[in-house]
Amino acid sequence: MRFDLATGDLSPIIDPEQDLPNNRFNDGKVDPEGRLWAGTMGMDEAPNVGSLYRLNRNLSADKLFDQVSVSNGMVWTSDQKTFYYIDSPTRRVDVFDCDMAGGTLSNRRTAFELPEGMGYPDGMCIDDEGMLWVALWQGWGVGRFAPGGTLLAKVDVPVECVTSCCFGGENWDELYITSSSRDLDEAGRAEQPLAGGVFRCKPGMSGPATNLFLG
Repeated sequence: MRFDLATGDLSPIIDPEQDLPNNRFNDGKVDPEGRLWAGTMGMDEAPNVGSLYRLNRNLSADKLFDQVSVSNGMVWTSDQKTFYYIDSPTRRVDVFDCDMAGGTLSNRRTAFELPEGMGYPDGMCIDDEGMLWVALWQGWGVGRFAPGGTLLAKVDVPVECVTSCCFGGENWDELYITSSSRDLDEAGRAEQPLAGGVFRCKPGMSGPATNLFLG
């Protein structure tokens, strides 16, 4: 859907899964060429029913791969040759070779698996040093990982289910962290009153500017 800020109108662009009414989109990110990459998942979180798509600048869509359960974090390295991707239930960050000109992926392999006790990987961003910042669903924060999986730092927040993170601010040196209150009962909401909130911190490094969709 396209949202017009001036009028408040929503207009459809394309639905690549008209034959899958129980699927929905879950996470998306714009690549350096101005194309939107977005993944789907089942409403009931059924395994392997989702896919990852690329919405091109001419508003056509291409499927990049399927067999996705809960599509989440995506980042590209600064040289645009490597793409990192998260399918949350796998508890892995996977890595692909990327042909940015064609918008294609190859040679999928595991970069690393989340350490025990850290929950599930959710949204993700990358900093200017090439390190990966992974939101930790059921992990109470965001971890900074080297591409090989070494945990370099963690930003703790008072919310169990952290959903995503991105760099922003005037100098792109502020980390914005989103969270969820979805699964909390009344007692849980009392224990985590800030669940569902957005947090901001200055982690001591910056990230690349956000890419804009050019379609």
